[in-house]
Amino acid sequence: MNRTAMANVCAAALFAAALTGCSDSTSDTAEEAHGSTPSASPSKPATVDTKSVDKLGAILTDEKGRTLYLFLADKKNKSNCTGDCAKAWPPLLSKGDAKAGKGVNQKLLDITKRSGGDQQVTYNGHPLYYYAGDKKPGQTNGQALDQFGAEWYVLDAKGKQVES
Repeated sequence: MNRTAMANVCAAALFAAALTGCSDSTSDTAEEAHGSTPSASPSKPATVDTKSVDKLGAILTDEKGRTLYLFLADKKNKSNCTGDCAKAWPPLLSKGDAKAGKGVNQKLLDITKRSGGDQQVTYNGHPLYYYAGDKKPGQTNGQALDQFGAEWYVLDAKGKQVES
């Protein structure tokens, strides 16, 4: 099997696992892994932080160091990722206004309402998401993926997409 075919098989398996809620650890849940899920209401304000990743530089993360992404199909302060998309790319939800951590500009942080009424954190107008394929803090497995009709990228502290 060539590398492209193998990558496609791996991506399909990862996507299937995300849709079924499977995990590579029996003790991990989506809430433990990401702090919130599209179907669960958060209990506190989200914190957005930065973390330096070798090839990408300083990127946005949550307070646990888990990578955050933007979706190019979104409009300013409006998420276009719902249903199966939100299962593979869970939104960063918050109870109340999000808080700025190290290296994050509070003026660029905001909240937008999702179609179900949840509050999703935005940065520089970009709704923020996790990637179900990132199992540990600092992983960037979702970088530059083309899924659900557009590409996904990590963001820098200025709120701009980071190219690989």
